[in-house]
Amino acid sequence: MTQPKIKSKLIKDVTQLVLSRRTKMCNFLEYKDSKIVYRRYASLFFICGVSHNDNELIALEVIHRYVEILDRYFGNVCELDLIFNFQKAFSILDELIIAGELQESSKKNVLRNVSQADAIQDTEESQESITSIKSR
Repeated sequence: MTQPKIKSKLIKDVTQLVLSRRTKMCNFLEYKDSKIVYRRYASLFFICGVSHNDNELIALEVIHRYVEILDRYFGNVCELDLIFNFQKAFSILDELIIAGELQESSKKNVLRNVSQADAIQDTEESQESITSIKSR
């Protein structure tokens, strides 16, 4: 199988496993040589895979921290926020986790870093707009 097909099958398998579980069931499950940790927030499911050596409760806490940060950034995050701003959601995740490890546990620091990146991006976009107007 090619890499995209393997990834597609993995996503399909894990999605089916998680969606078939009842709400009162444990948020951890075994999958091949890994553990799947997930948490549902309203209609959103956040799922991560961890090795057998990793602590599931820490993974669950990282998911919760990520959702708290998304809530603060978007103001009660919903599916549409993630669909239309997936780059920003990934950017926030990158501020929180690097190389699979929790990099920054402070919500304030993550949000401050994301806000600073937003400000830099806004400045660059406005400078590009001014440059394009002047060149006309």
